[in-house]
Amino acid sequence: MQFQAQETQAIAVEVKVRIDCEGCERKVRRAVEGMKGVKQVDVERKANKLTVVGYVEPSKVVARVAHRTGKKAELWPYVPYDVVAHHTHLGSMTRRPQLGT
Repeated sequence: MQFQAQETQAIAVEVKVRIDCEGCERKVRRAVEGMKGVKQVDVERKANKLTVVGYVEPSKVVARVAHRTGKKAELWPYVPYDVVAHHTHLGSMTRRPQLGT
């Protein structure tokens, strides 16, 4: 699958990477700040999440983070809404408990 970043629409690339301390956070941020097409970089240390907004190719962002930091990096896991189990599908909200049984 070939991805082509278009100059007309910026995308947000979310990357899962281990961020333990301020030094790690700084290292991860600096790894992508200089990339061509990057407009914004957000780091969520507690979530181990890096968000890069711009005209970038997701695979190149992941590769650059891994190469520059020496850390394992992967695209943020995405679970489609219809795959997640919901309480209404399980019937837990449709039945009332019977009293005195």
